[in-house]
Amino acid sequence: QVQLVESGGGLVQAGGSLRLSCAASGNIFRLNAMGWYRQAPGKQRELVATITRSGSTNYADSVKDRFTIFRDNAKNTVYLQMNSLKPEDTAVYYCNAKRDYEFKDYWGQGTQVTVSS
Repeated sequence: QVQLVESGGGLVQAGGSLRLSCAASGNIFRLNAMGWYRQAPGKQRELVATITRSGSTNYADSVKDRFTIFRDNAKNTVYLQMNSLKPEDTAVYYCNAKRDYEFKDYWGQGTQVTVSS
């Protein structure tokens, strides 16, 4: 099992910035892709950004040029730097991780991000 612990959410005004962190622990052998998803009230969970162990990234169109995902493999931690935040970015943000050769998603408990207008 892989445990994911998120931190860094909060309340910010539109145009502001936040950085989310997610630390992985437990059976992290073969840990590969890590990423962030979000779920707003009444909506489905959606991909925000992902990053592989080698550093390849993927972003949702809605966050490109505003959000940056990066990771520290030595610390098994992934980060999401969120700039120019908009009220529509308000959601619970979930950390996600996958291991090689395992068809299973690991999820964190979620952290609330609220952007006021």
